[in-house]
Amino acid sequence: MKHDMRAPALFFAPFVSSAMRVEPQWIDYNGHLNMAYYHVLFDRAVDEVFSLVGLTRDYVETRHASTFAAECHILYKRELTEGDTVRITAQLIAFDDKRLHYYLEMRHANEGWLAATSENLSLHVDMVHRKVTPFPADILANIALMKAAHSMMPLPATIGRIIGMPRKSAIRVEETAEERETETVTQTRH
Repeated sequence: MKHDMRAPALFFAPFVSSAMRVEPQWIDYNGHLNMAYYHVLFDRAVDEVFSLVGLTRDYVETRHASTFAAECHILYKRELTEGDTVRITAQLIAFDDKRLHYYLEMRHANEGWLAATSENLSLHVDMVHRKVTPFPADILANIALMKAAHSMMPLPATIGRIIGMPRKSAIRVEETAEERETETVTQTRH
């Protein structure tokens, strides 16, 4: 099946999404945006950026392939509340014939502060056989153009970050029990 080659796209570095508003139903009992909806906002931005390389709903329907999320690491930096408007930037970090590694930043659209970041790995999947498969040549060419534009950007400091507690701030159970015993003894002596 022959597919028309699209004209090379112009890729901004970084890509900037359309403005998106925090909906009232997304606010949790803490009075801020529930963590699940950060994913929704990031996912909407990914749809926008992926469409630039040809990965659209039409691509899924006509070429029977899509992208699946394989890994995602979100850092929540600042609360968002009802009515806040955000924009999300995207930077393609790396790619190969079957995978995309990209980084997203969610910023308050009016004030510019960082609300969250998301580092992601997506896989290209054959939807008929439900197996990871190489991108077609035209899509891969578009991805290469995007990567060329984004390669001029510095790598984000949090890329490859591993979740964990630093040793100096980790509390061991034994220390906690000893501290409580000392406090009890001190309090009973008075």
